[in-house]
Amino acid sequence: MSSGQLVPAQIRNLTTGTVVNCQFRPKEYAVNKEIAWTPGKAVGKTMDPPKYEHGSPLKMTIELLFDSYESLGSGKARDVRNTTGALWEMTRVSEQRKEPHTQKSEPPQIEFRCGLMWSFHAVITSIGEKFTMFDPDGTPVRSTVTLALLQAVNEGEFPGQNPTSGGHDGYAVHLVTEGETIDTIAFQEYGSSAAWRHLAEANDLDDPSRLAAGQRLLLVPLQV
Repeated sequence: MSSGQLVPAQIRNLTTGTVVNCQFRPKEYAVNKEIAWTPGKAVGKTMDPPKYEHGSPLKMTIELLFDSYESLGSGKARDVRNTTGALWEMTRVSEQRKEPHTQKSEPPQIEFRCGLMWSFHAVITSIGEKFTMFDPDGTPVRSTVTLALLQAVNEGEFPGQNPTSGGHDGYAVHLVTEGETIDTIAFQEYGSSAAWRHLAEANDLDDPSRLAAGQRLLLVPLQV
């Protein structure tokens, strides 16, 4: 992955399985984490050491490029919002997603992925879209979307689920959705349904034909 060059990436809605493909410039992202400390209250001395209170989830801000200029058709058929609209949908409350304790509906969790070695399991905390190119009739055909993401899974809980996790060399993870089979996942992730054997071996699956919704599959590159 070369810094500064546009590379394919995707945002996956982990509730519905919807995937939005885009272009990502690796050098243009920021990650930060806040750690809360309480200053010591020194009495009769210069200082007391600070006291650790709590950590917080990682935060990431990314810019994604969407371009439908080369798409077939005209007018609404080329409208870049036909693609980016799915991202806006990921910020809305979903009846399919409920908070475990309150059972109140909430927006879905998502996975941002760039290649097989780079992923981040998060929720979207803000979204903005800037349209930069238009057809003569005013239809937007290129835009830049800025996303602010908040980590949704504890570091190390699942291998390779965020850019700072060191588990299993940072391999990405595929979250199985209802009705998926190992051969369709292999085709989606590796470009060949024949890669199902590699996927099964990498995950020590006793019965690859029986996958459960919510199951996580480690995506070890084929060349490894």
